[in-house]
Amino acid sequence: MIWRLVISFSLLLSLAQPRPARAAAVKGEVELANSKDGAARRRKDYSGVVIWLEPVDRPAPALVPKREKMIQRDKRFIPHVVAISVGSSVDFPNDDLVYHNAFSNFSGQAFDLGLYPPGTSKPILLKRPGIVRVFCNIHPTMSAIIAVVDTPWFAVTEATGRFSIANVPPGRYNLHIYHERALEDNLHFLEHEVTVPEGGLTLPLISVTETGFIPAPHPNKYGKEYPPAPNSASYPGAPK
Repeated sequence: MIWRLVISFSLLLSLAQPRPARAAAVKGEVELANSKDGAARRRKDYSGVVIWLEPVDRPAPALVPKREKMIQRDKRFIPHVVAISVGSSVDFPNDDLVYHNAFSNFSGQAFDLGLYPPGTSKPILLKRPGIVRVFCNIHPTMSAIIAVVDTPWFAVTEATGRFSIANVPPGRYNLHIYHERALEDNLHFLEHEVTVPEGGLTLPLISVTETGFIPAPHPNKYGKEYPPAPNSASYPGAPK
């Protein structure tokens, strides 16, 4: 009889305990407006927009470091945009038949991986939040973006413009957006607070305008202009 009472009391206690709130997905879709980019205008390619959520009334949980790849192939960085949390790493495998030199000296965390040959790879550990613009010191047309965010809840849009941020606990969040061809003021205007219910949230269409964006050439890692028509085989250590 005593055991029955103990079991019944334990059962009542367990039923009285509040259930932990279930995490769910935050989904949505982005469009790029007033774009001069050919892929965005003709094919409606809306990839490469970074969306992230920062909690309003509580600190973000401890971040779990991860490792991503940004492959150098056909004198391009693939993918062109990568998002990671603070403390994560990005590898830069060289899948081309020429040497590369990935570097960044703009906002975010500056780094220089030096010159390295085909078939090799070098990593970079990113310790601070910010937008890291990546270039190759040999090939001026190569560029990429690494968005380093201080939260585990982020996503990069697909070509369709869709995105999904998984495992978001219920609560209040500030929604942040980054796109390399959008002005900072326009992106700041899109920031707002959202409340995520237990069942998740589907956001209304987000329209990111590229109005006012003017593309400009970037300098090499020494702050100088790239030489005209660079020759991949003209630098020390290049394959014969």
